[in-house]
Amino acid sequence: MDSGGSTDMTLAFELEALKSLADPNDVFNGARQWTEYVGVVSEKPTYVVTNFTRKHRVRQDFFSGPRGVEESLENIRDQFDTDRHVFVGIDEADEAVAEATDWEFLDVEDAADAAGWTPATPEEATPAEESGRDDWP
Repeated sequence: MDSGGSTDMTLAFELEALKSLADPNDVFNGARQWTEYVGVVSEKPTYVVTNFTRKHRVRQDFFSGPRGVEESLENIRDQFDTDRHVFVGIDEADEAVAEATDWEFLDVEDAADAAGWTPATPEEATPAEESGRDDWP
């Protein structure tokens, strides 16, 4: 993926965007080659993000915690001082949040094309059951 010539970048994935990719661990490992920091933000409860990242062995530098996406992006921007802050999302609502928080927006399909990431099949992209005890460490 063309990072604009600089690896001084913070890259945030909206959880649903990351779920739309076949191998989230591979995505993060590849992104680490051209970014300084990479993580996941979501409106979902923290345990949902944590459960997903553990299941897929994704090591993130930050996550949204109990905050919503907009507040998370603002806090991440303040905490991680890089030249670029790029938010990978899935729709116009994600693009609006990126604009409101002064992040660059990149649609996950465009990002996948540029970086060579494989989209998930419909079966892989189906949300897992979020109830039960899968959130337990």
